[in-house]
Amino acid sequence: MGGTGLALEVTDLSAGYGPVRALRRVSLTVPEGAVVTVLGGNGAGKSTLLRAVSRTLSFHGGAVTSGSVAFGGRPIGALAPDRVVAAGISQVPEGRQVFARMTVEDNLRAGALGARGDRRAKASALRRVHELFPVLADRSHQRAGLLSGGEQQMLAVGRALMASPKLLLLDEPSLGLAPLMAARIADTIREINAQGTAVLLVEQNAALALRLADRAYVLEVGEVSLSGPAAELAASDEVRRRYLGVVDEAADADASDAAVAHPVLARWEEIR
Repeated sequence: MGGTGLALEVTDLSAGYGPVRALRRVSLTVPEGAVVTVLGGNGAGKSTLLRAVSRTLSFHGGAVTSGSVAFGGRPIGALAPDRVVAAGISQVPEGRQVFARMTVEDNLRAGALGARGDRRAKASALRRVHELFPVLADRSHQRAGLLSGGEQQMLAVGRALMASPKLLLLDEPSLGLAPLMAARIADTIREINAQGTAVLLVEQNAALALRLADRAYVLEVGEVSLSGPAAELAASDEVRRRYLGVVDEAADADASDAAVAHPVLARWEEIR
């Protein structure tokens, strides 16, 4: 994973919704062929970041107020959303947003609208999607709304891949999925990346995200509070405590020392 050039470069990006500031001078990079994850709690600004990159923020009542976004060395901050797709960026929004009344096949065709390439390229993209998700080939004539939650997530990812993106933006792909299905989605992300597509992954399941990623950023109330190689962040006490559910061993040790030093107080706490 990881290439030599920069696929995406976000520099000092600020954005908001009316008077509400959602991002404050956020900077991050996604190297060619890399998987980069953005961690953070609800309201941290993760989805806003992806929308700013894909130029769909205005659909949600938001706007970029300062900073820049470049892809492949070219500014994309003034492009229309369909031109961002044509430039090589596809987004899978949070919540498995498929066209429920349309067939699986028509959903996938919709993903190829406005994409680069001729009919042959789109046929190749469809073969790739069917290889990644055989169930979508089996159920091509079924209405998307009748698929299971996991299958709808596969369809949402497959639809984004129909544009043959160089960079895939994934917003909470494991949200609401059973652990086994979330693991399958994670395996698919690895395979997509192994085939040469860079990934910017927003994910509340920090353990899953850090296993997938080369590099990670932590957003807190719209600002980058931590960043670095994913393996380093996974080993960080702060990340382990706040996002991986690992108990602070030092704090436990301090509590044990206190109990030894003050056995009467410790016993009183037990009785209470």
